[in-house]
Amino acid sequence: MSSQPYSARQRLIQAALELFTAQGVSGTTTRQIADQAEVNEVTLFRHFGNKHGLLLAVLEESAAFKNLGESLVRRANPPGSVYQALKDYASQSLHALEQVPEFVRSVVGEADQYPTENRRALGRGLTEANRYVAEYLATVIEQGHLNTYLPAEKLASLLNGMLLGYAVIEFTSEFHELWENRDDFLENLVRLFLHGAMSSAPESAIDYLPASVINQEVADLPAALVHEIFRQARRLGVQDYALGYVLFGAGLSPAEIVSLERSHQIYDVHGHFLQITTPGYVRQVPLNQWIVGKRYGSYTNNPLIKWLKSRKDTQRAMFLDKAGKPISELEIQMCWETWTEGLLTTQGQPPAIAQAQHTWCVEMLMRGISLENLSILTGCDRVQLQPYARRSQEKAALEQATRLDHKPA
Repeated sequence: MSSQPYSARQRLIQAALELFTAQGVSGTTTRQIADQAEVNEVTLFRHFGNKHGLLLAVLEESAAFKNLGESLVRRANPPGSVYQALKDYASQSLHALEQVPEFVRSVVGEADQYPTENRRALGRGLTEANRYVAEYLATVIEQGHLNTYLPAEKLASLLNGMLLGYAVIEFTSEFHELWENRDDFLENLVRLFLHGAMSSAPESAIDYLPASVINQEVADLPAALVHEIFRQARRLGVQDYALGYVLFGAGLSPAEIVSLERSHQIYDVHGHFLQITTPGYVRQVPLNQWIVGKRYGSYTNNPLIKWLKSRKDTQRAMFLDKAGKPISELEIQMCWETWTEGLLTTQGQPPAIAQAQHTWCVEMLMRGISLENLSILTGCDRVQLQPYARRSQEKAALEQATRLDHKPA
């Protein structure tokens, strides 16, 4: 006997949730709720007082926020891609909101008509959902080794606010031109987070560099050593020469080079560029014709263009191994070791392939590029680029001191 009132109460909450979801709060009557729950209205009033009392119970007891949050936390196992993890969450959140458009309209449009306790319950529910999302983002940030400018709680608030804002606009207006479609919104939202509120070191050129180098010291190579490496590469063939040209002329890592395709180059008399494609982010980098004081061809006739024009195969990859298949990072490393055999840096060590990137970054700063623009070209944030800025300042100071020494007293 004691279980019957409880059962009726739960049936009323479930019926209210279903009807509020389908019709909105204002469009649902207590009679409809009672009928669907198979009780009379008197039972509804006895348990909840009125419709807003029932709404309060729905917000507090339906466990919708809790279930969504717990599902997110379970999904925060090591993601294969931070970009995909964020996009999956945003997409699934929008999908959940799109299943209850009338409820969203009611919650947004009628909230000022709710009693204080209802608004407080809604606030608590949103706070609880935000806590779970913050936990999810904190896990993604840690596993993705991301740099963030805001704590996970603030990022969760911003992300949820944007998603809810999108839903409100889509559910309440038509014919706007704010975004092309749902995918366009999601793509730009994730890019904003990855390259605005967060920065993803693993998906940038800096990924290939040892952490000790990023944090402490930049080891660029002297001009004479760079030109000797080029000479050795050229001696080994047209592809080796082109590969060295991309390493020193565009500052790319082996991981980025192996993803290049023949169609990823753009050139004319005004410039030569390579398009770098990573999940959720596409950027272009210049392929410089001047490398540490020496010119290697022109924008329309240089080692890379000569290599690509010499090919008779149909492979899409920009560089190939000896079997004619797309080159691997290991094979690029082996090429580098062949070019640098017997050569030593000023520290008495064999040159490391990562030092080609160091050299390019420092040279770009020495030639006047701003740290902000270098950040755009590399996909790295300003904090990651600070060691390069310090090294370029050191070299500039040395050059100035040398020039002063040449002037008569």
